[in-house]
Amino acid sequence: MTAPVFDLAAQLKAKGALDAGDVFAMRRVAWPDGKLDAAEADAIFDLNDAVRATSREWVDFFVEAMTVHLVEQGSPRGYVEPAKADWLMARVDRDGALGSFGEVELVVHLLEVAMNVPEALKTWALGKIEDAVMTGSGPTRDGGTLDAGSITTSECKLLRRILFAPAGDGPAIVSRAEADLLFRIKDATLDAPNAPEWKSLFVQGVGNHLMTTSNYAPLDASRAAELETFMDDTRIDVGRFFDRMSKASVIDGVDAIRHPGKAPDIDAFSDDDVDAGETDWTRLRIGADGKRDALEEALIAFVAEERGAGL
Repeated sequence: MTAPVFDLAAQLKAKGALDAGDVFAMRRVAWPDGKLDAAEADAIFDLNDAVRATSREWVDFFVEAMTVHLVEQGSPRGYVEPAKADWLMARVDRDGALGSFGEVELVVHLLEVAMNVPEALKTWALGKIEDAVMTGSGPTRDGGTLDAGSITTSECKLLRRILFAPAGDGPAIVSRAEADLLFRIKDATLDAPNAPEWKSLFVQGVGNHLMTTSNYAPLDASRAAELETFMDDTRIDVGRFFDRMSKASVIDGVDAIRHPGKAPDIDAFSDDDVDAGETDWTRLRIGADGKRDALEEALIAFVAEERGAGL
């Protein structure tokens, strides 16, 4: 990294606030070619930590820059490499929490735009978002707030994004871990003045988990690299082209590489029957405190209406 980047970062840290002009200067000095090396990414993260900037211009730049470093410069493209995932988790965990809405937005955005991320990052991200919602620390990107003890409209938007993110536990599918998260948040905020959107999010989220199944699994990084190499091969040899295509078995994988955020058709794995294991899990969750609350009643009614039968 060049000295001017360090100098500018030091000046902006001393200033203590970042305006649109500062962001433009940082973009011009640190990111003129649209690429970021590890040292540049660290410098930008350091500046974000020091200033805790809340301007939209800075958050846009911070998220864009980190996404380029973590996702677009990955190998293969669209995948977050394990070493970079470890770097991100270590950076955020320096202070133990998502300390700025730039970090909140970055974590959610990565799951939205990446084709796949390491399982450790998925689990960590889900835990961080739950902590942010439960502890009510800091603002969110849309200008609302995170408030401890209740669920706000901003928090509902945040949760909805991560629950249905393509690189989450399943595109358009709420996993068991995510459904458990919704129940934990419900129990913790049961008597609070929650946003109207919370009831529908809880019912739709848990209902999605109960009434959809998925055999979908994203391509692992090695398989994606193989397909990416195949697609980048521009040699003109028709016979060898079809031979390579056959050997690579790429027919059903190319579209995933061409459209890294694209989820499979939900109709392909819809299942309206709640199986015995899911029924037992739901009854256990609902019966944990020995009574049914209004959201649990709404969930039961929703599933019964969709299935034509109760749990």
